[in-house]
Amino acid sequence: MFVDEAKIYVKGGDGGNGIIAFRREKYVDRGGPWGGDGGKGGDVVFVVDEGLRTLIDFKYRKHFKAPKGENGRTKNQHGAGAEDLVVKVPPGTVLYDDDTGEMIADMVTPGQRVVVARGGRGGRGNVRFATPKNPAPYIAEKGEPGEERYIRMELKVIADVGLVGYPSVGKSTLISVVSGARPKIASYPFTTLSPNLGVVEIEEGRGFVMADLPGLIEGAHEGVGLGHQFLRHVERTRLILHVIDMAAVEGRDPYQDYLVIKEELRRYNPRLAERPQMIAANKMDLPEAEENLARFKEKIPPEIPVYPISAATRQGIKELIFAIAERLETLPAETPVEEKKEEPERRIYRAKEEEPAFTVQRENEMFVVVSPRLEQMVSRLDLSFEDAAERFAFILRRMGVDDALREMGAKDGDSVRIGELIFEFID
Repeated sequence: MFVDEAKIYVKGGDGGNGIIAFRREKYVDRGGPWGGDGGKGGDVVFVVDEGLRTLIDFKYRKHFKAPKGENGRTKNQHGAGAEDLVVKVPPGTVLYDDDTGEMIADMVTPGQRVVVARGGRGGRGNVRFATPKNPAPYIAEKGEPGEERYIRMELKVIADVGLVGYPSVGKSTLISVVSGARPKIASYPFTTLSPNLGVVEIEEGRGFVMADLPGLIEGAHEGVGLGHQFLRHVERTRLILHVIDMAAVEGRDPYQDYLVIKEELRRYNPRLAERPQMIAANKMDLPEAEENLARFKEKIPPEIPVYPISAATRQGIKELIFAIAERLETLPAETPVEEKKEEPERRIYRAKEEEPAFTVQRENEMFVVVSPRLEQMVSRLDLSFEDAAERFAFILRRMGVDDALREMGAKDGDSVRIGELIFEFID
């Protein structure tokens, strides 16, 4: 089964918790703090594995969570950081953030690594909070949560040559003849529902990879027929080989077929019109093919070579294969990747206005303090300990939250919410 689309959930590992601990030694009445920090959570890392050719693994497993960092230990020992979760993907995989639609990475080169969800930092142990005023604090932090997101994956087959053309023009037969590929072949349209890759080997150790791609029809750039499922794979090919039914078995005009396919490629991605192209005039063993070929060549620009072949009888196959190999030797070795805009994007950088550390809002009878920093602090501190609660109250006063609440009309006993914490305001 060939799978070229998938949607998965990834989450970096949570950081380990810092702990509260104290020295316990003989003749030491009150030992100092001895609680270590928690370890960092593991990252979720995607790596290109050239041995993979499909996204089928992601059809059955859709959740990937990296391990959590170890908690801190006594004797000021830090918890170990967790190992990264490595996820292997085939070459040609493009990753998108499913919520924003932003492209995360274009995975092309074998061994390429991309971190898609970072692990959280470990929480600090009580050693970190010791001060001259409070040399033995009952304060420790919980680990920071790891990043999480939904990722949409698209696979664009990487091949040297991509076969394009209407359904049933002989693309699958051609690739089966020139390589070891064994695609499903029948006389009805859309027999090929997924790309088939074949390695073509010729003399002197030369060779290339050919992709038999699902057939195009008019309107494919809008998703008609197999639409975008097909067109995304064309972007990766170095050379486009048009396969034309020169015998007009389906009753269509060969030249019109060529124009339609070329226009569909251009409308999907204008840069595809600039990709090197060749034409394989197939089914030359059938009646009327010679006459159609003569009229076809009169209309085709001379710079686009046309090779008459018959995939069924293997007529002209050797000449076509050697011509493709010679043409590939003149093209850049790099596989085309995600196309960029012709005009470079111009960006204007301005000094970022400093955002307020917090804002105070009123919701009915409750005052709400909005501050990412304070909300994160609330989630990581255990405020059931008096030392932690006093430290948090001190930070609120230092940041000016108390004064802002008074200006908003807060009085003794009024409820205040910061994140998930609700407490009474005391003036």
